[in-house]
Amino acid sequence: MDHSHSSNRPIGSPVERLEDLRFLRGRGQYVDDVPSPNALHAAILRSAVPHGRIRSIDASAARKLAGVHAVITAADIGDIPVITMRQELLPEFKPFQQPVIAKDKVRYVGEPVAVVVADTQALAEDALELIELDIAALPPVADRAAARDGKSVLFAASGSNRIITLSAVKGDAEAAFGNAPYTRRERFAVQRFTAVTMETRGLLAEWDAARGHMTVSGITKVPFHNRRILAKQMGLEETAVTMIEADVGGGFGVRGEFYPEDFLIPFAARHINRPVKWVEDRREHLIASNHARDSECELEIACARDGTILALRGRGAADLGAYIRTNGVTAARNTAQVLSGPYRVPSMHFEMELLLTNKTPSGTYRGPGRFEADFYRERLFDMAANDLGIDRVEFRRRNLVAEHEMPWPLPTVQPLDQGSETDSGDYRMTLDRCLTDFGWAEKSKLQGRLIDGRRHGIAVGCYLEGGGSGPRENVRMVLETDGSVSLYVGSSSVGQGVETVFAQIAADALDMPMARINRVQHGSTTYVKQGYGSYSSRSIVMGGSAIVQAAGFLKDAIRAAAATRLGCGPGEITIDGDNAVGPGRASVALAVLAADGVSSEGTYASSKRTYSYGAHAAHVAVDPGTGHVALIDYMAVEDVGRIINPLTLHGQTVGAIVQGLGGALLENLVYDADGQFLAGSLADYLLPTAGDFPVIRAHAMEAKPAPHNPLGAKGAGEGGIIPVGGVIANAVANALGVEPRVLPLSPPKVWELIRAARSNPDPSP
Repeated sequence: MDHSHSSNRPIGSPVERLEDLRFLRGRGQYVDDVPSPNALHAAILRSAVPHGRIRSIDASAARKLAGVHAVITAADIGDIPVITMRQELLPEFKPFQQPVIAKDKVRYVGEPVAVVVADTQALAEDALELIELDIAALPPVADRAAARDGKSVLFAASGSNRIITLSAVKGDAEAAFGNAPYTRRERFAVQRFTAVTMETRGLLAEWDAARGHMTVSGITKVPFHNRRILAKQMGLEETAVTMIEADVGGGFGVRGEFYPEDFLIPFAARHINRPVKWVEDRREHLIASNHARDSECELEIACARDGTILALRGRGAADLGAYIRTNGVTAARNTAQVLSGPYRVPSMHFEMELLLTNKTPSGTYRGPGRFEADFYRERLFDMAANDLGIDRVEFRRRNLVAEHEMPWPLPTVQPLDQGSETDSGDYRMTLDRCLTDFGWAEKSKLQGRLIDGRRHGIAVGCYLEGGGSGPRENVRMVLETDGSVSLYVGSSSVGQGVETVFAQIAADALDMPMARINRVQHGSTTYVKQGYGSYSSRSIVMGGSAIVQAAGFLKDAIRAAAATRLGCGPGEITIDGDNAVGPGRASVALAVLAADGVSSEGTYASSKRTYSYGAHAAHVAVDPGTGHVALIDYMAVEDVGRIINPLTLHGQTVGAIVQGLGGALLENLVYDADGQFLAGSLADYLLPTAGDFPVIRAHAMEAKPAPHNPLGAKGAGEGGIIPVGGVIANAVANALGVEPRVLPLSPPKVWELIRAARSNPDPSP
């Protein structure tokens, strides 16, 4: 990471994370650490049947067990609330929203059927064993093919497992294909995998009957939105619900959406009138938290003979699982919209079918839809370049959108009516920097070579990272009696280091040392009137920009308060260190002014997204005998507009790359043909470990600031993961002379590719 741009200003300085001292000393307070001496413990009975009708639930034996306070089923709740969507809600989606508990039918392994509340966690789990659940099995819809044939349907009233088809359109793709001298069509698929956070989900719900008030700790990501859902479900005013965000051991888009447990645990607390705690175990996390990816496509490219792209077209399908969750459509919409990436694709028509199956519902996971789209596109680009006899780097460079073409419009996705356009950038610059830093010219000599029993391959790919989602964010600043400033933000902390970077932004904007910014208070609904949370790489862009505004207002408020005390006009006041100074060097300490209630609020609103961009290159060595893929070198270059903290950015980038490598090579949430989940532990679901990928290099640039926000910053939390699948697959293809079309490239899959290539030297159409 290049720190050459560092300065004495807080913004741009490689400040070590303020949070880490607390965590490294074991003083973090995660939801399971929140003091709750009177709390009972909940365990959830989940369906072991993927698809079936509930005949009966007999909880009598469980209820009689000493220490069990309640067994709650759908019958105890009455009208079963559904979990409303947070993004992209169309009327067509409403019938498929998830009820908080199964009533008549179960639709996936892991669906909640009953909640036991007992004195201890162990006792609650023992009681689960005593519940007699009678489910009449129905034919499972185990994959996209079964979803399409419709012999078994998840929702009888709809008559189909197809929800809707999204369509991304730009230009006239049909005309472009009709006149194209070169076309190629391919099928690709990305497996089902997800974020495995270090800390699983957890909740502590406390009901104050006298006040009619519910307090829920453990909410992350979008506390204000989740408060809105819960209040409506429980028949409470929003002000009667408080959401508290504790420390969080990772989020990655999966943590913090509204899940069935986010209703069930508060309901149990009110039902029994005692605090209730629930902490997910690892098996529950794998079967109950949002899954992700799991899509396929048939994609076709049209080019001129010189490699100029004329159009892309095709059809894709996303397996959303059994229900549409809060943001279940986002990944599919992204896939369609960013399929062209940073490239000049004048015409495009891509349709994305949304299908239901008897699997855990899907949501967003770091780079949702973009990881998949990049794999599809970059694989097809290498194939096309090879067919046309054009160097694959030159093919990409030739087709990258040029700086003078900005803003470049992306396709509009219907019927969501969502369009977008790039903001600023020099895409060739990051590609060239990546190739230089990677040592492309020298490494090219290794392509396909067999050295010490392993074949070597290299690849490069370019990408866009959309971030900075609106509509707005709010912050509040308060001058304290010791002269420090407290900062309250509507953004959430999901492990990305917001306490540090927000303190940097505030100190910079106030022209104060960072030590004068009190610990940043984030996420909880008590801090600001309305907050929007952390998703889609928005915290710095939206929350940081709101801090800049609030800082300006706080300085105005300090000047006004000092002017009153010193008997002059606010314009005559300057803020100098710890003091506000007026005419004749008369001054008043900021600490004294705190008694005047000096504070400010800031709001930043924008509908313009930011687009970071970059290029990644990989060098792999593949063992043809076992199919094992070893990563020799990985280089990432990204332009993020303006860098707030190069250290935290570097951590974000490398961590995201590792998650991408897990998806490219290891991770797979596997179901069998009967809809049974086969990856219920970390013995079956392989994650990257510390020794797997020792050489990952990352370089961040700030060449082209974002034009639409006062910081000039672009979202940068997801770029590291987006191109990894395509780059790794192309490197493996380059090493072996095979054409991977499906992820993950686990040793058995790679070995099968090698064997198929030997028996059929050219499997391509």
